[in-house]
Amino acid sequence: MAEAFDASAPDYRGFWVNTSGRSGLYSWLFTTDHKRIGLLYLYAIVGFFLVGVLLGLLLRLELIAPGLTIVSAQTYNAIFTLHGVIMVFLFIIPGIPAAFGNLILPIQLGARDVAFPRLNLFSWYLYMTGAVLALTSLFTAGGAPDTGWTFYVPFSTQTTTNVSLAVFAVFIIGFSSILTGMNFVTTVHRMRAKGLSWGRLPLFIWALYSTAWVQILATPILAITLVLILSERLIGTGLFDPARGGDPIMYQHLFWIYSHPAVYIMILPAMGVISDIIPVFSRKPAFGYKAIAVSSIAIAGAGSLVWGHHMYTSGMSDMAVLVFSFLTFVVAIPSAIKVFNWITTLYQGSIALDPPMLYALSFILLFTIGGLTGLILGAAGTDVHVHDTHFVVGHFHYVMFGGTGFAFFGAMHYWLPMIYGRMYNKKVATAAWGIIFIGFNVLYLSMKIVGMQGMPRRYYDYLPKFQGLNVIATVGSWILAIGLILMFVNLFRGLFKGEKVGVNPWGGASLEWTVPSPPPPENFDEDPVVTHGPYDFKGAGVL
Repeated sequence: MAEAFDASAPDYRGFWVNTSGRSGLYSWLFTTDHKRIGLLYLYAIVGFFLVGVLLGLLLRLELIAPGLTIVSAQTYNAIFTLHGVIMVFLFIIPGIPAAFGNLILPIQLGARDVAFPRLNLFSWYLYMTGAVLALTSLFTAGGAPDTGWTFYVPFSTQTTTNVSLAVFAVFIIGFSSILTGMNFVTTVHRMRAKGLSWGRLPLFIWALYSTAWVQILATPILAITLVLILSERLIGTGLFDPARGGDPIMYQHLFWIYSHPAVYIMILPAMGVISDIIPVFSRKPAFGYKAIAVSSIAIAGAGSLVWGHHMYTSGMSDMAVLVFSFLTFVVAIPSAIKVFNWITTLYQGSIALDPPMLYALSFILLFTIGGLTGLILGAAGTDVHVHDTHFVVGHFHYVMFGGTGFAFFGAMHYWLPMIYGRMYNKKVATAAWGIIFIGFNVLYLSMKIVGMQGMPRRYYDYLPKFQGLNVIATVGSWILAIGLILMFVNLFRGLFKGEKVGVNPWGGASLEWTVPSPPPPENFDEDPVVTHGPYDFKGAGVL
């Protein structure tokens, strides 16, 4: 492995030391260091996540009782639209690839940076530009968009609210995602350390690599679709207007051809995080390494073919429904392979229940619940009964928040001590995890049940018979928010004022655990040579 830096030197501060000749904020805004860019993404993503959480709390507070509670129907529509746009396009999709992909991928590969450092910085500026435009749409002429994050036509083409600016914002964010994917694919192919063969790549790299191809191939479809909405609104092309020979169902096909692969842009990196955490805290090599790696590619491929299961009630032919339902069940197979291999890795392991492991175990449970309830939606017969109810909202959050969100929190607790060189309070982190886990299940399990009872989603009001479960869900949102506040406060305090950690605080075997904490500006003082696999703890000398 690479020769270690002298991290005990009194002036050693890793990549925080400015080596670019610039100073202060200027050195960050024009940096090409992948770690600084990763942190810029992380700070922005966490900030937007907190805004999205606040909007979600407002939604739940409005739904605590029938009738008007705190906002009008129009304001409610605007809040859930912005909540969806922020959480999907500004948090879930870029969260792990853009933040932790930038922070960790080059170090795990033994590289000094990504393949295109300036393009990497440009992608962050595109992300921030799109985010600012999305928030600006709230306050400019016409008012906040009120179509939902899917921008379904004909409403998105006819509403007088400021949909055009929000759509353009998502268009810009999409290009940020494409550039990140291009950068990661090139980096994985061209910048692996000597000895780091495909069979020795960490599973986090396999997940990011699979995700990057989906970003490159699927995101342009979203860009085209959004351009068509703008052309419909601005010049009246009529592509989605039946009165002019257009077809609104065509929009749904175009949107979900991207947006269902986007679900795997959201969940695949999370699976990679879990695949890295579980072996380290089980003190065992990952069971079925090749199966987990290949299943990442399989999910990326098969996940691009199942978009039609969002449209069973739109009037598709019976044959199309049959094909899409079959493919939906097929794509569950590689996901099940991962879950099986994670559990088998845990079997007879020397398990350490540190905070990253707690979030990983929560991921397995919550993602499994979300996945199994997803099969209810994948089967056309049952989907007809729960389509567009709160059951769908509960399912989506179990997969996306219970999956990607918990993996994001696990990644923060796992890798940030290495990046900052300081450790958070583990007892407080464990308490925060417990509160988050309880609040999450109280909130979204209630949504599933009330959805099974028939409460539609996206409705400002509801029948009095649904109030009991809505009160429970709203209380769950408060518990969840308390846990999130405790978690972020503990992380912030620990990473800036916590106890200093040395090299490899968790006893990992992949390359990021061979560099000092925090890492130096170019990661390694000499190019590393890899002699063992990423989960060969004996080969790494940590057992």
